[in-house]
Parts: sequence; structure tokens; C-alpha cells
Amino acid sequence: MRSFLAVLALLVASVVSSAAQGTPYFTTYDHTMEEPGNLELSTQTVIGLQKHDLPTYWAPLVEMEYGLTGWWSTALYLEGASANHDATVFTGYRLENRWKPLKSEHRINPVLYFEFEDIRGASRIQKEIVGFDGAQEERIRDQHGEREREIEGKLILSSNAKGWNIAENLIFEKNLSAFDEPTEFGYSFGVSRPLAMLASGKDCKFCRENFAAGVEMYGGLGDWDRFSLRDAAHYVAPVLAWQLGNSQQLKVSPGFGISSASQRMLLRFGYTYEIHGFGRMVSQMFGGK
Repeated sequence: MRSFLAVLALLVASVVSSAAQGTPYFTTYDHTMEEPGNLELSTQTVIGLQKHDLPTYWAPLVEMEYGLTGWWSTALYLEGASANHDATVFTGYRLENRWKPLKSEHRINPVLYFEFEDIRGASRIQKEIVGFDGAQEERIRDQHGEREREIEGKLILSSNAKGWNIAENLIFEKNLSAFDEPTEFGYSFGVSRPLAMLASGKDCKFCRENFAAGVEMYGGLGDWDRFSLRDAAHYVAPVLAWQLGNSQQLKVSPGFGISSASQRMLLRFGYTYEIHGFGRMVSQMFGGK
């Protein structure tokens, strides 16, 4: 446990000390890819405010994403979970890859997403909602021993028009540790726009062009045995992002549950820093040209 906290502290410190262009979304992916050779470091946290006097929890996430090419980005996630009068634990890692098959900008831009997850049952980050996910009734300490290996895929469709971004994600997830369980499905939809399309010409942090706002809607679609919106959790989440120069971004999103299976709120906030030319710097360090 101490080693995990030490690693997490070092990663967070590296983000803050080295202090990214990006969308305001938390759960929805658009067709924006990481620039080749750039490394994006980010921290995200979700605070789950539950119904029926169930305990509030918080779950931190550290992401390191690297642009391999203009059409291929890869990322590593490390996550944890904590709750009062319960436990604070490391809940696992995720390996993500995204591929953009079309080079130029199109009316609809598809992206293929694949993720391998090695996580614990105590995972609380809820990067996506699938199946009939709902309230977190069990204690974190009781679920920490449950190991789950899963694969997740997404079909990402994204469009830019007159300053607006519209993105749709169809999600499927398969639990490899319990292969007899049916494949689960989910969705995420996002719309966003900068508050101003033209730069004001001023050197300021609070100019309108530095802010982007929008809304996400995400939730479960049941599973292979019962594909349904009913009895699944669904959320509507306003999103707001603040761009701090060319390399840093802050964003926040309160996700309000709109179905009986939903939690009361999933409050998300994050910080991102992008290291431009990271691949070139590493190559030079090891004698490359």
C-alpha cells in the first residue's frame, strides 16, 4: 500500500511540476489523437455521491498517453479507490489503444478503441458505464480481493461543425475472468464548443476562447442476454474545461443520475499537462538523432 501511494505521489508531482490541448469530456472520446511524440500526463478523480445513505467514495486515476503516430495513440492508466471508515487501495491498471483509420478530416470521423483491464472488484473510477452497473453497496475492503481481467472496445464517431464537436461512443465489455458472464454494453454521447471561436488578442488566462463547455450523457445498455435501457444507470453531465496556455488544462463535470439505478451524482475533475516532443527528447538522451 505504501509503495502504491509513493508511486502515485511521484506521478502526480511530475504532472504538477512539469506543468493540454483537449476536449472537456471525461467519458466520451472524440477523434482527437495525441500528437506524434507527445506525452500527455493527467490526473482524474471521481467522487461518488450515492443514494439511500450508501457511503461516498473517491477514486483517483493517473493517465500517461503517448502519440505513437498520427493515427495511433496508446495509454497506461493506474487507479485507486478510497472511502471513509473503509479502505484506501490500489485497484489496478488499464492499457488503452486508439486507432484512427481515416487520415484527413471527414464529416464523420471513426476511431477504433481497445482496452485491456486488470482491475479489482473495488474499482470505482467508472470511466464508462456498461451493463446494469448501479450502486456500490459492498465495501472496498471486501471487494479488493476480487480480481477482474476484462477487454473493452469502443466504436467512436465524431464530427466537427461550426465550432461544435459532436461525439458518440458505443461500448462493449467482456469479463475474461468470468467468461460465462454475458458481454455488457454501454454508450456515451457528448456535445461541446469553445465559448469563443476567435482569439481576443489579449494575453489573459480568463479570455473566453480559453474555455470550452458542453454536456455528456452516458449509461448502460444491458448485456447480450438483455439489451435494454431499463434497470441501467444513466447520467447527464455538464462539462467545463479551462485551457491554461498550450500545455495545461483543468476540467470539471458533475454527472447527475437520471434513473433509479443511478447514483445521485458522479462528480469528476481533472488536470492535464502535455509534454511536447517527449519522444524526441528521450531519443536524444539515449544517443538518437
